Amino acid sequence: MRTVRDAVFDILRQHELTTIFANPGSTEVPLLAGLPDDLRFVLALHEGSVVGMATGWAIGREAPALALLHSVAGLGNAVSAIATARENRVPLVIVVGQQDRRHLALEPFLAGRLAGLAGDYPVRTDQPVRPQDVPGAVARAVHEATTSRGPALVLVPMDDWQAPFDGETVAAPARLLRPAAVADADLVPLVELLAGARSPAIVSGAGVGPGWFALVALAERLGCPVYQESFGGRAGFPQDHPQYGGVLPGGRSGLRERLRPHDVVLAVGAPVFRQYSYEPGALVEPGTTIALVTDDPAVAHRSPADLAYLAAPEAVCARLADLLPPPGRGGVWARVSGHEPYSGGPLRPTDVLRELAARLPHDVALIEEAPSARPDLHAMVPARTSFGFISAANGGLGFGVPAAVGLRMAQPGRPVIAVVGDGSALYGVQALWSAAHYRVGALFVVLANGRYAVMDGLADKHGGGKGPWPPFDEVDMGALARSLGCPAQRIETYAGLTGALDEVLPTLAARETPLLLDVVVTVDP
Repeated sequence: MRTVRDAVFDILRQHELTTIFANPGSTEVPLLAGLPDDLRFVLALHEGSVVGMATGWAIGREAPALALLHSVAGLGNAVSAIATARENRVPLVIVVGQQDRRHLALEPFLAGRLAGLAGDYPVRTDQPVRPQDVPGAVARAVHEATTSRGPALVLVPMDDWQAPFDGETVAAPARLLRPAAVADADLVPLVELLAGARSPAIVSGAGVGPGWFALVALAERLGCPVYQESFGGRAGFPQDHPQYGGVLPGGRSGLRERLRPHDVVLAVGAPVFRQYSYEPGALVEPGTTIALVTDDPAVAHRSPADLAYLAAPEAVCARLADLLPPPGRGGVWARVSGHEPYSGGPLRPTDVLRELAARLPHDVALIEEAPSARPDLHAMVPARTSFGFISAANGGLGFGVPAAVGLRMAQPGRPVIAVVGDGSALYGVQALWSAAHYRVGALFVVLANGRYAVMDGLADKHGGGKGPWPPFDEVDMGALARSLGCPAQRIETYAGLTGALDEVLPTLAARETPLLLDVVVTVDP
């Protein structure tokens, strides 16, 4: 007899979702017991790491990833990682186990009120009415996750897996195509706007995706600077390009000042414009026209742009580069870091970033989760490919370590480095066990200052008083890593730092075991 479980496995194979990231419980046993050999099971020790690793896998493969969570506890623990995946626009199919359908009305042990637990962050949450509707729900979740670029949930009672599926219909297309062409006639208003601009600029964002070539061609055609969106989850333009102008400020006054020279600003794959602390005033100076190209409906609908296109950024940029006349302008806008070289004494985050940048392979995937060091990282470590800067777009912690593990699993030949603070690493430290167990050769550079330096700075800024939270310098990240099976080295000197980087980085792409560098850094005054 063909079962619902059999039908779902066939759908997973059809969509190449044959790697299952999970931290399972009893409600998932009927699905997993006797798992077919062609389906790969990857265990993580916490549900946040499950979804974080799946997120990294999806980024690395540029395709949906599959995660399996256990009822209310599993989904609840994973909500922050689900929110990060949504903000980063990463397609995930998440199957959540539920208690036996036949006595759910009695709310048995381990039953969960799952439908609203992740809030509005899933792009779809499906509770199939019948067991026989589960295969179609999983197939639809693949399409929804891909189209909306976010996590799609399917809630499945544990007895559904063994239900019969003979002669049933899968309520989803076997293949779904998404043509992305843009008609030249529709681009006329944007062509006229850019062609008539005295001093245009581009703001690039994570929504540009891995295909930078069209945006580079457009920027070179316009001869204008390209700025990176603030607090973006991924670099949107090669940051070693002579027209790269740096990261936009996260406050309105700084944003107005940076964009003041430009009469037309085109945001591509980025919202208009992302901020952090509230500041009064307009986003840009009067007389500056804002245009937007995005394939995210939510961004298009909320952005205060004068002209907005809901379309594939790559397709639009490619046509604009062909349609626009050459303007005869050009220049170099690259921003040069002013950080001083190492001058002795305790290591600073800038010392670590400078030495790292000097040795990074061109094709490195760098995952960042070091909030207090992020501005310095942007200034000192340019992203030379679309994998050169990846971060949690919503600012939540716990993304960096598991995402690096998942990304390296997806691209085993690419050098992968996670630069994380010790406070950030503690939110996803369980993923180090998965890295060690599955022989994932990523490098984890932990900037260990023993405190929440960003919070200390905010407390100083808002009122000047000291925050009530204590430092946590008793934490030994190297010992934690080793307890999870991950090799670790403690770095306290400049010679120790350069020696470790010189040893590890040349062979990082071929490395088969993870390594954590616990780098003790001082907090800049």
